[in-house]
Order: sequence, then structure tokens, then C-alpha cells
Amino acid sequence: MSDFFSTLASRARKEKFAIDPDVPKAYLLRFFAGKVIDLLRGILVFRRLNARIFVGRKTEILCTSKIRTGRFIKFASECYVDALSRDGIHLGNNFSLGRGASIECTGSLATLGKGFSAGNNVGIGSFSFLGCAGGISIGDDTILGNFVSMHSENHNFEDSGVPIRLQGVTQQGIRVGNNCWIGAKATILDGAEIGDNTVIAAGAVVTAGKYEGNAVYGGIPARKLKSLIA
Repeated sequence: MSDFFSTLASRARKEKFAIDPDVPKAYLLRFFAGKVIDLLRGILVFRRLNARIFVGRKTEILCTSKIRTGRFIKFASECYVDALSRDGIHLGNNFSLGRGASIECTGSLATLGKGFSAGNNVGIGSFSFLGCAGGISIGDDTILGNFVSMHSENHNFEDSGVPIRLQGVTQQGIRVGNNCWIGAKATILDGAEIGDNTVIAAGAVVTAGKYEGNAVYGGIPARKLKSLIA
């Protein structure tokens, strides 16, 4: 049975995928039955028959007219996605948003945010938060661990005589390259530009600036720990 479902998964993903033969049959049947329900839910939410969009239970997706997708898109259960923004949300093929994760494109209705884009084969871990008011872009084959947060705007606070909430924000945006791995509980702040083939260690805080590719960064604030073979 695992071979049968492996074939189905490989055809859907457009790449080879093999299920461990030790996975019990009952688990497989329940898992794929759930995916069928998620697919039907995706059709109801997005009104698209050929995109193969899966939407989990208790997931809320707002402003779907601003969302453009490739094929085989997965929003796990209890996600929150608000695409209201100037550029909307653009997702490549084989995108997945983990359980309880959020993508919020506008922080205030007074000023629309920029939006979010992800390339092909991007995975965002459970309970991650992406604040995309200043714009967030993620390249192909990049994966984010659980509880990763990205904040693409920053509050001004220079004037001590004015409440910080009234001093406005700056928005530089966040850019993450191709084939990157962002470890669990890492925080990426506005103005960060992360190059291709980069690893961000778990718990790191990446502040504004350019981070060259083919390297590992970690710490608070993040600094280069070592180079990777290019």
C-alpha cells in the first residue's frame, strides 16, 4: 500500500517521494482521507479545480483574490493568512504552511502593506509568523523551522515626547535567497537580506543588513560562524 500512495504523492509533487514501508496501513488511509477533505476545502475556498490547494481545518484565509499560486499548495490546520496588500501573495509550486502558522500582509488598514512571495518548494514550519507589511520574498527550495518569525517593518522611537505608537514605521523589507534553512525560533528583522545557500541557526536574531550566501550564521545578533563549500 505504501508503494501505491508513494506513486500518488510523487505524481502530485512532480518529484520522487517514497513513503516508509513501515507506516501502518490504517495511518496511511486516515492521512490520505484527511488530504482529500483538505483538497475539497481548498476548492471551496479558492474556487480553483486544477491548482490542488489543500486547506486544513480551522484555517482562515482572507482576501483570496490577492493570492496567486502554483500547484500543490498546502495550508495546514489552524493557519491564518491575510493577503490584503498592494502586491498580494504569490506562491510557487509545492508550497506548504505549517500548523498554526500566520502570514499577515498588512499591519494597519491606514496603510496597505506590500505583500509576500515564495518560490518553488518552500516550506514554512508550524507556528511561524510572517509580518509582510514591508514585503517578504523567499527563494526556491528554502525551508523555515517551527516558530520562526519575520518582521518586515520597524517602529520609529527617536522622539521621546511622542508615544512610539504614533511615530510611524519604516519598511525596508526582507529577502531570503534560494536553498536556505532558517532554524527553529529564529527571528528575521526588517532590512535583512540573506544570500543563497545560507543556514540561520536556531534561535538566531538576524538584524538589518546583507548576509552573504554559502555561510552559517548564529547568535544574537547573528554573526557569521563558518563558510559553506560553494
